[in-house]
Amino acid sequence: MGYRIAIMGTGAVGAYAGAHMARAGEDVTFIDPWPENVETMKAKGLKVSHIRDVPEWSTPVRALHLTELQHVSKEQPFDIAFVCMKSYDTEWATTMIAQYLSPNGFVVSLQNCMNEETIAGVVGWGKVVGCIASSITVDLCEPGHVRRAAGKSGEKHTVFRTGEVHGRVTERVEEIRRLVALADSALVTSNLWGERWSKLVTNAMANGMSACTGLISKDILRNDTLRHFGARLGSEAIRVGQALGYELEDIHHIDPEVIARAGEGDPAAGRDYDEHRLAEVNKAGGGEHRPSMGQDMVKGRRTEIEFLNGLIFRKGEEIGLPTPANAALTDIVKRVEKGILAPDPKHLLDLRLN
Repeated sequence: MGYRIAIMGTGAVGAYAGAHMARAGEDVTFIDPWPENVETMKAKGLKVSHIRDVPEWSTPVRALHLTELQHVSKEQPFDIAFVCMKSYDTEWATTMIAQYLSPNGFVVSLQNCMNEETIAGVVGWGKVVGCIASSITVDLCEPGHVRRAAGKSGEKHTVFRTGEVHGRVTERVEEIRRLVALADSALVTSNLWGERWSKLVTNAMANGMSACTGLISKDILRNDTLRHFGARLGSEAIRVGQALGYELEDIHHIDPEVIARAGEGDPAAGRDYDEHRLAEVNKAGGGEHRPSMGQDMVKGRRTEIEFLNGLIFRKGEEIGLPTPANAALTDIVKRVEKGILAPDPKHLLDLRLN
């Protein structure tokens, strides 16, 4: 018997990974709070497109609105629940899906940010697995349609990294690796927390900047001031992660120490950082996407800024490491989100930090 799988939140990442599972014949149920998204999936399935190399395709799926989830109580319970909601929706979403899990069922956090502890507060640490989607560049561009601003990463970059909170390799994380590998390259990691913080740094260097400037990635990286501010954000986040004891992985395919020193003003590291980041955007299609928080701002949605740069600031405060760039960006994004400010690059271009 195969696993019964729930995708709790059919946004960009949940739709992309889950569509590949459904297409491969896995028993997947998609659950989402957006009525138009659910109705489109019911009528037309999920459509998946890529900016290059991969033909567009669609697959029929089983989709439920949140109000329909109660009907699952009449069925066999889920063995695996992927929580793919925004971080601020993690607790209630986990609580909602937990009652439909089998006795040996477990929850996979396939999200940005550090949400495993929140999930464990609902279901217990023994039922928590983490999964990171690295540089996946997807967006739910319309109901029932997920689009990736790239082709497949394949051997060039490992997209999915899944692991146990205790670091051991188990059968269930091998199964999660198999499932997400239906979408793109995947590995099992014994360094979940280091992978999580490294992804947090990656997001902290881009998401909030896009949200408060209105710019896409390539326009941010081609501006010297904004690119260097991104290094400053990353540097602060890396130093906090190191102080917390995390074993960091490469960030933007760069040694984290290079980013940290670049953000601290080291000339040689700064040159290495600039060369690498500019080479990225000079590739075909490089930097053409809008980071997820920038997408949220365009759509008028609440952002995850408190769970990204805000978390870095709070953790820095706890251990006595100042993070003024992350604190300033958090404040600016919150004001743009509330409509006090309009998205504009000048918010960061005019920023003066000691």
